[in-house]
Amino acid sequence: MDEPERWRQMPSAPKDGSRILVTVRSSEQGPAEVDVAYWSHGDRFSGEGWRASDSAPGCIIEYAEPELKCWMPMPSANFGRAAAPSPWQGDDAQQLDGSGI
Repeated sequence: MDEPERWRQMPSAPKDGSRILVTVRSSEQGPAEVDVAYWSHGDRFSGEGWRASDSAPGCIIEYAEPELKCWMPMPSANFGRAAAPSPWQGDDAQQLDGSGI
């Protein structure tokens, strides 16, 4: 988390319940967008997986792995003046975290 303003590949996202920013892929339901999500280990309402942070018991918003393109840590508390990050718009995985060369 040394570079908080960089999108990263989803397999490297923390699964400890901490909230992160995610790029939700565009679909027939709308364009790509940024959401706040966390990994849930499951409970009586739903199984293990990614959930939107505004989920509530009885109204859980879950994301399937393929719906999420990439992630970044939540910005620091002094984020107020800066604009929110835009969803990742580049080519998939090769451009996230470097080219892999």
